[in-house]
Amino acid sequence: MNLADRIQTLRKSKGMSQEELADKIGVSRQAISKWESEQSMPDIDKVILLSELFEVTTDYLLKGIEPQDKDKNIRRLDARIFSLAGTMLNFIAVVAAIVVWIEVQMSSAVLVGFILLALGLTLFGVGQFVGSNANKARVWFWPVNIWFFALIPMSCAFNMLLGLKHGFVWNLSPLPIMGTPINLIFWLGYFVACGVFDLIYVAASKKV
Repeated sequence: MNLADRIQTLRKSKGMSQEELADKIGVSRQAISKWESEQSMPDIDKVILLSELFEVTTDYLLKGIEPQDKDKNIRRLDARIFSLAGTMLNFIAVVAAIVVWIEVQMSSAVLVGFILLALGLTLFGVGQFVGSNANKARVWFWPVNIWFFALIPMSCAFNMLLGLKHGFVWNLSPLPIMGTPINLIFWLGYFVACGVFDLIYVAASKKV
């Protein structure tokens, strides 16, 4: 499609006759006819008027270059980057909570862990909302991170139940209280729960 064809196509798309177009840009009907039949070309000032009237760029009129959608040129960040960052933060959350607990033996260690885990989950959520490849990021995020998310709350619940059984209250801890044979039950339950979650989640993901 050349300039003549584009002028004619745009004119017809606006529902205008050659006379109406001529009146709008201040030329004769014969001038429009010559432009559309390739007998002559409009001056540059008329090209500008045509581009404004048809709401297209002068590049499109003269060269047929379509205007680029700026939104399409902005590459969306890969959601997997957010998921990776969130996973790293969740790993740090568990390690930090354990280190704080070992150093000070206070329930604030659990709070540190929960805050960092929340930040890691938030990073993942942002990636799901604004990033590309959200499904791919989600498929591996949960099977990995369930091991981080489950450890602290399961440890707290285990320690509280153990304390109630023996008539005392343990401080909330990101790890099961050591030194009791029943810890084996905790770790068995932890690995079974997370492992079953992974199996179910992976199987469900393959069906989608």
